Amino acid sequence: MLKQQLNFKLSQKLSPQQIQLMKLIQLPTQAFEQRIKEELEENPALEDGKEDLEKEFDDEFSNDEYDSEGNETIEAEIDVDDYLSDDEIPGYRLQANNYSADDEEKHVPYASGTSFSQYLKTQLSTSRLNETEKEIAEFLVGSVDESGYIRRSIQDIVDDLAFTQNVYTDEGTVEKVLKQVQQLDPAGVGARSLQECLLIQLHRKEKNKDVSLAIDLMEKSFDHFSKKHYSKLLTKHDITEDELRDAIDVIEHLNPKPGGSFSGNNRMTEHVIPDFTIKIVDGELELTLNSRNAPEMHISNDYNNMLKGYKESREKTKAQKDAVMFIKQKLDSAKWFIEAIKQRQQTLMVTMGSIMNYQKEFFLTGDERNLRPMILKDIADEIGMDVSTVSRVANSKYVDTPYGTKLIKEFFSESMTNDQGEEVSTREIKKILEMSIEEENKRKPLTDEKLAKLLKEKGYPIARRTVAKYREQLDIPVARMRKEI
Repeated sequence: MLKQQLNFKLSQKLSPQQIQLMKLIQLPTQAFEQRIKEELEENPALEDGKEDLEKEFDDEFSNDEYDSEGNETIEAEIDVDDYLSDDEIPGYRLQANNYSADDEEKHVPYASGTSFSQYLKTQLSTSRLNETEKEIAEFLVGSVDESGYIRRSIQDIVDDLAFTQNVYTDEGTVEKVLKQVQQLDPAGVGARSLQECLLIQLHRKEKNKDVSLAIDLMEKSFDHFSKKHYSKLLTKHDITEDELRDAIDVIEHLNPKPGGSFSGNNRMTEHVIPDFTIKIVDGELELTLNSRNAPEMHISNDYNNMLKGYKESREKTKAQKDAVMFIKQKLDSAKWFIEAIKQRQQTLMVTMGSIMNYQKEFFLTGDERNLRPMILKDIADEIGMDVSTVSRVANSKYVDTPYGTKLIKEFFSESMTNDQGEEVSTREIKKILEMSIEEENKRKPLTDEKLAKLLKEKGYPIARRTVAKYREQLDIPVARMRKEI
């Protein structure tokens, strides 16, 4: 049985302007500049920079109303005074702007170069290879990844040569050509494993006692070496600790990722542009916003002249009325965008100001142990904004501090209670854990169990599994892999 009924429901929805503002807040400096550029291209009513101070502002334009006989009413009232002031001194001229266009270099030069793959192919031109071998060599070079390795089996390469290059060969020929590829620079390129990569580099070195022992270790005991079973290496190769130490020193100076050393590879270069700067002036913190986040925008004065011309014309054609509606739409959009930029600046400064004051001790000292426990809600409650707004600022913005450029979200951390019942930051515990590992005896590195006991003695009662979690987050290997002789 079908029924019809009326229901009243109260709901809240974000306006398109609010959604756009949230998107603006989330943008880092470079993306924000691109967004402004796009808006300037799309909206002719919007202009960047200050207006010429010699310009006079025209009188306010307001709509006339017309009857339905071809002179219909334009429903939306246009008040140009909202965009352009006709005062002798416009409001924006009375506002102080401490941001200079020269504060930051806006154009970052990019160095051009040759791709890693092209660099290797160029070297092949000096190799003595026949036509078929050259095709195989170029295919092998194309299979080298950004680390400098070939991560495929010889059989797969033979099959691919036949299917994609119409080159029919065998594994022996490919192995022979691969040896030629492995003679290219940087040393170690074209290796199929870490062991092979290190051996290629060792064989290029001038032979001496230490290098010979290093080659012997790599060829016969790579598994024991990679797991740092030093006692087994001493017994198997009948060597002293000093001899092993010297051989290890040779191996540690090799490059496990030869492709990474090539400065002209194709990876995109990232330039971090700080959105804020924090300085210590006379013992107090001073926060500034990057001038590139505070562009000067204004409404095009030409649009005001168009409206004035429409007002003064005696006959209003339909085309003129359509043009006025278009102008109003662009003026509204321009006015909103300028207001959104101001709100973005205010939101960024208020949020970062709160974070700076919350972590004042850290910004004054640079000691991570002075970082207070801080979550998004702490800042959101303090500034009276939503948690999502704080998250948008923290996730994509950087701040230049006296101790380096930091991602703002790094200042947030959970809390943990120490043996005194005080709330401490997990970042503080991680820092102490890191320092404890740096100070340990590398001949007998501390296990996670011993690290947990040590932290407990220092007033941080945490479990062994928590120590293991923090150690992994710090990218520190287990005790056995930290062992030295």
